[in-house]
Formats: sequence, C-alpha cells, structure tokens
Amino acid sequence: QVQLVESGGDLVQAGGLLRLSCAASGSIFSIDVMGWYRQVPGKQREWVADITKGGRTNYADSVKGRFTMSRDNAKNTVYLQMNNLKPEDTAVYYCNAVIEKTAWTPQYDYWGQGTQVTVSS
Repeated sequence: QVQLVESGGDLVQAGGLLRLSCAASGSIFSIDVMGWYRQVPGKQREWVADITKGGRTNYADSVKGRFTMSRDNAKNTVYLQMNNLKPEDTAVYYCNAVIEKTAWTPQYDYWGQGTQVTVSS
C-alpha cells in the first residue's frame, strides 16, 4: 500500500505564512512528479504547483511569487511554503504523487487526505 499524508494546515491571518508537508510511504519503487492541489466546497479541485524528481517546479499564476515547493527525495517528502497568504487561498490542500510501486508496474496517481488551510481577512 502507498500512503500520502499531508500536514501543516492551520488558521492564519492574511499576510501570514504556512508550510505544508506531504510524506509518501509504503511500497514505493520510484516517485515521479509530486504536486499540490486545492479545493473549496462547490468548486473543482485546482492545481497549485508541482515538482519533478529533478526539482523543476511549476506554479499556478495565482500563487506564483508567494508559494515555493520543494522536495526531499531521500524522505519521499514535498513541502509547500506559502507566504503572504490571502483569504482566497482558503481551501483543503491535497498532495498528489505519481508513483511506481515496482520496477515492472506502471505509474499510478495517489492522493493524500487533505489538510485545511484557512486565511482570515
């Protein structure tokens, strides 16, 4: 089994900062791209950022310049440093990873359970 566990969500005032973590564990041979998504009730889940195994990052325009994603391959963990938070960043944040469980099986998408980020104005 593969598990993704997010942590770090909290209630913070506008302009504040948070750091989210996502750790992958279980039967893992290799992790390719890892990403962060967010969702508010009644809306579709939206992509926030992702990072390749080599460390190349991509960001949604709405968070570019404020959020920074990093990765520790030795720990199978990614982080999302969120600075200058805005009320519109309020959402449940989900971690995603594309994982190969063995060298002979295809890649599959895995998701964490989500962590709540609330930004008050």
